[in-house]
Amino acid sequence: MATIDSLVEDAPPEGTVLLGKVQYWFACLFAAGWTTVVCAGLFQQFATGEHPCPLCVVQRMCMLLAATGAAYVIRTALWNGTVGGRDYMTGWGLSLVAVVAGSFASWRQTTLHILPGAKGYGSEVFGLHLYVWALILFQLSVLAIGVALAFAYATADRSVPADWPGPLRTVGVCALWFLGAVIAVNMAAVFLEEGFHWFLPEAPNSYRFFHDTGILP
Repeated sequence: MATIDSLVEDAPPEGTVLLGKVQYWFACLFAAGWTTVVCAGLFQQFATGEHPCPLCVVQRMCMLLAATGAAYVIRTALWNGTVGGRDYMTGWGLSLVAVVAGSFASWRQTTLHILPGAKGYGSEVFGLHLYVWALILFQLSVLAIGVALAFAYATADRSVPADWPGPLRTVGVCALWFLGAVIAVNMAAVFLEEGFHWFLPEAPNSYRFFHDTGILP
């Protein structure tokens, strides 16, 4: 008689190398996409002089944390040549926690300015404030991560040919360096805005570091 254990597959089905590559490309796109969104926020901050409020900073942190989860998948593929089921769960699980937390932060900021006549915080892009776009992107990411996790078992332990030279490795390394650079820039931007204080003001309008150090009056 067949036992219960015999009815459970011990390994992913064959022929899923293509899906493994798709998972890898999606991780690269996910990490680079969220990093680009943070870059857009930094551009808005420095080009137009709009200082991010505490909730804006929290949303940026969640975006970078979501990208870090995808970066874990990329790094595992680059290091091992394969991505196991546990690695997928760790990376995408971290991203899922980040986008859910970011959803709450952006939802909170949206509800603060939802009453009729409220001007909102900051400028608009295509008729919506940045925190509203963040809420939309966070929710779309929840859906995307769910799809990625649904296929994680089928792509686990499949070879990801990310050898050098090759497009898979080039894109993955670039995504990791891109993320690391933006994390460093964002940390510097927040430090300059916060200065030597524990908290940001609700509506910051200057870089307090320069005032704390006497560079600016």
